[in-house]
Amino acid sequence: SLILVTVAIFLLSTGLITVFQEHLRERLYFFSVAGPFLAHVKVAFFGAVYTLMPLLMYVLWKAMGKPFAVTGRKLFWFVFATCFLFYSGTLFCYFVTLPYGVEFLLSFQSESMKAVISIGRFVSFVTIFILAFGVIFELPVFMVFSAQVGLFSRQIFEKNRRFAVLGIAILAALLTPTPDVVNMALMGGPLYLLYEAGILVIRLLRIDEKRAALKAAAKEQAPAESEQTTVPKVGREDKG
Repeated sequence: SLILVTVAIFLLSTGLITVFQEHLRERLYFFSVAGPFLAHVKVAFFGAVYTLMPLLMYVLWKAMGKPFAVTGRKLFWFVFATCFLFYSGTLFCYFVTLPYGVEFLLSFQSESMKAVISIGRFVSFVTIFILAFGVIFELPVFMVFSAQVGLFSRQIFEKNRRFAVLGIAILAALLTPTPDVVNMALMGGPLYLLYEAGILVIRLLRIDEKRAALKAAAKEQAPAESEQTTVPKVGREDKG
């Protein structure tokens, strides 16, 4: 599917690069013979991944959820939430964070130092940054999944908020294109809200309580089954 869609989008890659270029208001250049072709291939592959994200997430969650009995309606909601948050993160990056970051980085040019942007590096920067935002916006889904399978409980997420804030700040500093506080806040702020949203969803779905009830029922059922399966010993008479 990735190969076929990549080939199909390759025919439209020139228009996609033009859209990126006009949105960020930058002129692009190339410094090798194969530069434009490779840039079009990158855009086509990015478009294929972006388009096929629902299918990719279905395959991923089906593989991850099968050992933990995450099937049926649960599987559907995990796939839906993952895709919704992924596309929300990419759109937030494209319309909010990315233009501000590019504008900030290019604000350091002067009359004696002008920016000459390679089309290959421009495409790599834009696509990787957009995909990174889409992935990190899926934080609440993986929090709910970890609670569903018993890996982490809601209490653990609540008690470790300060470590979550530290991790989000480090992640925002690494992934944002600029080191300024405003741009980091554009990524770290929504990410922390998503962290709190994950805790809220776990609470509303009462995942921890349901798991505790299932464990208690299993413990009560185990002794009863063992008593039913116990066979009394029958004495033998000695044969002379």
